[in-house]
Amino acid sequence: MQFFLQQCLIGITNGALVALVALGYTMVYGIIRLINFAHGDLIMLGACLALTLVTASGLAGTGTSATWLGIVLLVAACGLFCGGLNVAVDRVVYRPLRSAPKLAPLVSAIGVSFIFMNVGLFWLGPADRSFPELLPTTNLLGGEGLQFTAKDLLVLVVVVPLMAALSLLVRCTRLGKAMRAVSQDPTAAALVGVDVDRVIAFTFFVGGFLGGAASVIYGLYINTISFQMGFQNGLYAFTAAVLGGIGSIPGAVVGGLVIGLVRALSSAYAGERWTGAIVFAILIVILVFRPEGLLGRSTREKV
Repeated sequence: MQFFLQQCLIGITNGALVALVALGYTMVYGIIRLINFAHGDLIMLGACLALTLVTASGLAGTGTSATWLGIVLLVAACGLFCGGLNVAVDRVVYRPLRSAPKLAPLVSAIGVSFIFMNVGLFWLGPADRSFPELLPTTNLLGGEGLQFTAKDLLVLVVVVPLMAALSLLVRCTRLGKAMRAVSQDPTAAALVGVDVDRVIAFTFFVGGFLGGAASVIYGLYINTISFQMGFQNGLYAFTAAVLGGIGSIPGAVVGGLVIGLVRALSSAYAGERWTGAIVFAILIVILVFRPEGLLGRSTREKV
């Protein structure tokens, strides 16, 4: 039972991190119906910046208070970097293709992904890079039982408030209402005075900011980054968004937690090599019986 609970804890922390990345996919899709395949590699660039800042600032080896303050600043810096880069990509690449056939922005997103990957290759080099251990690995629960370290606490302390803030932003603010209006009908939203391009740019910024925060947490939690990390992590996050119901913010959270738990339990009981197959087999089964995802809504296509 202790082993099972430990795997569940690992699955929840990993799932929370996957959900944070999945929110970037589901927000953009919910607004402009674009699958932003460059999102995973955007997070990889955020991890590159985080490693550069940690190395340059000498944050590794500092005291506990200074370390936590440095992590907060890292999350803010990488979030602003990824958010700004996401807005720039939308302005230069996606906005001119708003009225183009849906395949054009999709292929452009794949192209941006390859560009980001090559920038990461130039930045990091071809080999994996070690991220400094900034947090202690001691068990916060004490004893030799269930292991809950500062890394696990970091994931929950950063991810949960960001998700709660995003939910409040979308539900309770004027800009959030504008985002929901653009998601339902961009033309009608524009007719009642909503600046559609501004709302879309803000959505890209928020998604990029969450991705930048996820890049810092990923580096501190996994302690290894590479220029290819964006593909696999982006694939699992996109799977989580589809599983929960792409376009649904609660669905991205639920999908991320499900993916995290399934990955942890399958790795522990079936072996690491079967993890991917089990995750996507469960995805296929769920989508066969519920194509809109766990929390998605079925909509009729207008013709």
